Amino acid sequence: MSETTPDKTERNPFTRPGFILSAALVVALIAAVAVIAFLPRGDDEADTGETAPTSAASETPTVDATGKESVCGLPGSDDSALGVAPDSEWELVGTTVVPTAPATIGPGVVSEDGFRSCFAQTPAGALFAAANLVGLGSVQDVEMQRKLTEQLVVPSAGQQAALEDLAERDPSSRSSTSVQISGFRLLSYTDESANVDIAFTTQNGAVGHASIPLRWTDGDWKTEIADNGQLLNEPTQLNDLSDYIPWSGV
Repeated sequence: MSETTPDKTERNPFTRPGFILSAALVVALIAAVAVIAFLPRGDDEADTGETAPTSAASETPTVDATGKESVCGLPGSDDSALGVAPDSEWELVGTTVVPTAPATIGPGVVSEDGFRSCFAQTPAGALFAAANLVGLGSVQDVEMQRKLTEQLVVPSAGQQAALEDLAERDPSSRSSTSVQISGFRLLSYTDESANVDIAFTTQNGAVGHASIPLRWTDGDWKTEIADNGQLLNEPTQLNDLSDYIPWSGV
């Protein structure tokens, strides 16, 4: 297996013009984490096989007694913490394995093209929403990127800036490096907002993380971005995953 030598004169990947939210938060996040520490890539290709999308149409959501029902009827709760990894099944979306619990946590809606939305108004729902954003952001399809930005980003000047940037961007320039979820921290949670810190491992073994801010909007969790369409929190490198609750589908 051949290796390439890192170019120490190369610019910090987090400051490159391409490191912005072109389609949605995670499109840029994945590209940035993939080049953390300029680690060489191996010759082995990541498995990008597709699995059939799982639809929640046949599931019957639990009756919500809290009055915090999501747009698709998933139940809410009064919980404000998440100290252990929630139980979930895992599915491949794009190049990333993401969690799914359609009847209780989400995604409560999975369309024929694989687009995933509607998560419970709970700490676990916020976590699943952030993780599924990562998966959707790895899908190499400009229409999916546009749909993600239109439906899963909080309506704002930043959303419009991201859509305008997407219209000018060549989707073929996207990174196809595989990034997998490795752990999480719930930094904050209320009924109206959450900040989920997701840790990642690249196919080369590099680890990084980014906090994903979410806001409860129109019965679902949507991500917040800056007015210029860029990330609110840039991904950074991690030495290890010791501060994170282990959570992975691979």
